[in-house]
Amino acid sequence: MNPAPHLSHRPRRSARWLAAAGAALVATLAPALPAGAATSGPLPLDTEDVITWGVKPADADGPDGRSRVELVLDPGASASEHLAVSNFSDVPVTFSIQAADGYINPKGRFNMLPSDRESTGAGTWIEVQDSVEVAPDATVVVPFTVAVPDNATPGDHVAGIAATVKSTGEGGGEGGTSVGVESRVGFRVSTRVTGEVQPLLSVENVKASYAPSWNPFAAGDLTVSYDVANDGNVRLGAEGDVATSGFFGLLSTDRSAASIPEVLPDGSQRSRVETSNVWPLGPVRSTITVTPTTVDDDQVDASLEPVTVTVTTWAVPWPQLLLVAIGVVLVLGVRDDRRRRRQRLEAMLAKARDEGRQQAVGDEPSPSGADSPAAKGQPKG
Repeated sequence: MNPAPHLSHRPRRSARWLAAAGAALVATLAPALPAGAATSGPLPLDTEDVITWGVKPADADGPDGRSRVELVLDPGASASEHLAVSNFSDVPVTFSIQAADGYINPKGRFNMLPSDRESTGAGTWIEVQDSVEVAPDATVVVPFTVAVPDNATPGDHVAGIAATVKSTGEGGGEGGTSVGVESRVGFRVSTRVTGEVQPLLSVENVKASYAPSWNPFAAGDLTVSYDVANDGNVRLGAEGDVATSGFFGLLSTDRSAASIPEVLPDGSQRSRVETSNVWPLGPVRSTITVTPTTVDDDQVDASLEPVTVTVTTWAVPWPQLLLVAIGVVLVLGVRDDRRRRRQRLEAMLAKARDEGRQQAVGDEPSPSGADSPAAKGQPKG
């Protein structure tokens, strides 16, 4: 969560219906705004003034320079903490104070559950007053308590705490529906419960796909995606590596995945690695190796064991097969054409020989013999 100030204002009455429409769109597309997001609510409080506020960890005297609260407690123990709510506006504002379970969103950023979702974890360990009124240009320190249940499991438990403003307005002119937008600013509250530490990552939902280049003289691209899941009880980062091997291991490449800064217990983060210049020569083996890392200055008194998973995908050389098929068709066509030409030439030669024989027979003189006039004693003239 971002402890930076939060801005909120109310549009003038002539444009109020436009703001209401925007608020409805925001409520539909993003029902859970990140805790601490520096995004102003489209429909703020019933005032023409701009509302700006910030929330930071504090001690009894005010903000103490921390960006988050990190505790180490035994099961059944508790700790007293403070938060400072600063109102930078020109009007007094009453803020709601909320605590909720925390999580890491798909973009790798910390967030806390929205108010319409019930917390079941560390968010229920925080006891704090429901609201606080802060005068203009003033800061109020609010105490809160983190109480760990007796049956809490060892490891990291994460929550968030925020100061919230809920704004309302009417959409669509007279008789329009009331639209509410919740804007909040806060910070993370992390509690490590003492006990046996179990750092454990796993690789799940592995997918590999090959995209050939339709240029038969160019290689294609291999994409490998997978989830890094935290099956242990402490938060961990992850370094990933994907080694690909094809054509009986003769062609291989190695690519590093983008580092994953943090995976909370029972959480997961998606990773994706693209490898170019992979030739389509049949099955391609991709070996994924994920190595756990510590987060920030965490102390993990256990070995961080890498995990390895292998997946095989077929890189079918469709463009090359098409080129070969075209070549075969051309060769067969040329061969057939030559055979037909040879057959026509042989037929022409055979015909010419037959015609020559017939002509030779017709031009031969009659042979002398008993049937000739001279042989029969007939006079010549």
